[in-house]
Amino acid sequence: MPAVRAPRADNRLPQILDQAARLFRAQGFQGTSVRDIVRAVDMLPGSLYYHFATKEDLLAAVYAEGVRRISARVRAAIEGRRDPWERLEAACVAHLEAILEDDDYAQVVIRVRPSDVPAADRRLIALRDEYEALFAKLVQDLPLPRGVDRRTLRLMLLGALNWSQTWYRPGRDSPRTIARRFVLLLQSPLGKDT
Repeated sequence: MPAVRAPRADNRLPQILDQAARLFRAQGFQGTSVRDIVRAVDMLPGSLYYHFATKEDLLAAVYAEGVRRISARVRAAIEGRRDPWERLEAACVAHLEAILEDDDYAQVVIRVRPSDVPAADRRLIALRDEYEALFAKLVQDLPLPRGVDRRTLRLMLLGALNWSQTWYRPGRDSPRTIARRFVLLLQSPLGKDT
């Protein structure tokens, strides 16, 4: 994965990543040009290629940083907790807090689909899968009835968590309240009337 080259003394990599994340979030990957990024960092267009061979490599680096940040929050939230349901709820709260706050990196992870960037799709999918493995383990540890499709449950939960950024309104419910409600729905059998 040749995304980042060796650093040098006047390394502007953090600034490049921050500005690329901001622009990818605001304008989308396709709507952001290399010129937009270098203009925001006040550097010459060719200078960006010292750090990244392609715009797709830059996206992969931004995406990796977003996944790293969200993963770190989830790991910190579940650390030291033993009860599987409490662990899942804490992970959901941390995930929601990460994607609902004003963080450009997290928004790139949520908004840029791997299929939108074929030249980087394998790298983005690998990063996404690495993160989802955290939730796969959490769901695997739940005391669920026999026959529950844990993969589908995980995908449904992550889909609901990620979709919340489209309907969430600050002040109505906190990420903690939303996460608690999601987990309670998973714990409670939804009876069907016959």
